[in-house]
Amino acid sequence: MTPLPEPPSNQVFDNADSFAQAFDEAWARHQQQHGEMAPADRTERVLCEVGDHPFVRNQPEMARQVAAFRIRLLEL
Repeated sequence: MTPLPEPPSNQVFDNADSFAQAFDEAWARHQQQHGEMAPADRTERVLCEVGDHPFVRNQPEMARQVAAFRIRLLEL
């Protein structure tokens, strides 16, 4: 059986895992560029930054819950 090719790293899917990856990358990038900021303010800015992600567009409330979970989980 031939193994499946690896998908491109910039590919996004309409699911929580894909959103979490995009959120984490945007969070780190935002922190590098803008320094310290209140977590609630940063969360809003990062959610706006990844607002075109399919998971955010189709399930905005769940995306907020995943973002909050990521912040708690990773102690961001």
